[in-house]
Amino acid sequence: MLHRILSLNDVENDSLFLWGPRQTGKSTLLKQLFPNVPYYDLLKSDVYAQYKLQPSMFRNECMMLEEGSMVIIDEVQKIPSLLDEVHWLMTNRNLRFILCGSSARKLRRTGANLLGGRAIRKTLHPLVSAEIPDFDVDRAVNYGMLPRHYLIGQPQKRLQAYVGDYLQQEIIAEALVRNLDSFTRFMEVAALSDSEMINFSKIASDCGVSSKTVKEYFSVLEETLIGMFLPAYSKVMKRKVQVAPKFYYFDVGITNHLLHRGKLQRGTVEYGHAFEHLIIQELVAYLDYSESDKKLSFWHTLNNAYEVDAIVGDAEAAIEIKASNRIVSAHLKGLKAFQEEHPKCRLYVVSLEERPRLFNGVEIWPATDFLKRLWSGKIIGDF
Repeated sequence: MLHRILSLNDVENDSLFLWGPRQTGKSTLLKQLFPNVPYYDLLKSDVYAQYKLQPSMFRNECMMLEEGSMVIIDEVQKIPSLLDEVHWLMTNRNLRFILCGSSARKLRRTGANLLGGRAIRKTLHPLVSAEIPDFDVDRAVNYGMLPRHYLIGQPQKRLQAYVGDYLQQEIIAEALVRNLDSFTRFMEVAALSDSEMINFSKIASDCGVSSKTVKEYFSVLEETLIGMFLPAYSKVMKRKVQVAPKFYYFDVGITNHLLHRGKLQRGTVEYGHAFEHLIIQELVAYLDYSESDKKLSFWHTLNNAYEVDAIVGDAEAAIEIKASNRIVSAHLKGLKAFQEEHPKCRLYVVSLEERPRLFNGVEIWPATDFLKRLWSGKIIGDF
């Protein structure tokens, strides 16, 4: 049994929303942590039908619980009206709730009661390296970090089913887009832009839709937690910088599937892109789980001369991600240029070298060693 890092200790005193893409392990985690708590699973058709028709029945049942008790509702976005009952029970019976779902988009679109700040928001990411004994970088780069994909040998069919289920359940069922074919094409084109700066006009041209529609599609991916934007580090010191964001799917395995990548081998361009995606994925999860106020960004000069893959906070750390087994001076060009403008910044390269070393003032780390230090709080503050 894997031990997930996400802490839900806040529920001892507060209610919380637990969001996360499908199959990240939300339901499994909740059943492990709270095996004796009343659990309402709205994915079950009979349970859904019962409370969809009569939300007040949920309140009547919860009235039988002792004050201060906890209740879990899974897939809460399927019946937004239940949140009014939750609100009343929190106020009048002091009940605590864990409200679980794949995203809050539908709730916001329907004007549902989001409890007016009375519930803490938590997000469960895919697995991270610190949760996996004997973590395998190559397996993660190829298959991604969703539990059902990483933990089996050949998950290609599961990946195919996952993307299909997402389109069916999140897009068709909630009617988030009008033209599913153009959205499917957009998802593939967005995968081509993975880890690249977004050019909305070019993507619109490739998809045969307007730039406005492309922006709406990206919003759908972001609000359903399927994709994320990495902003540009915009503080201008000496060199002018790009301000367009980069885009990443929430899990590298999704990108691999959409791009029809086969077995990724070290030394290839495709492996390098996937390797960068994986490390960014880990950095995003770390900052979220540690509840850090530091933001993650990237740095790219306007003349395209220099780039750094990840900037932590206000230039506290700069991280270059290179799937190379030998880092040379050319790999450090962007880091050194960034350091000229931010001399106190600590510089890292995440690589495929076998041993850590210091090279021209830059810390070179094998990926597994870097990730161990990351999750022990030695790269970005204390965890």
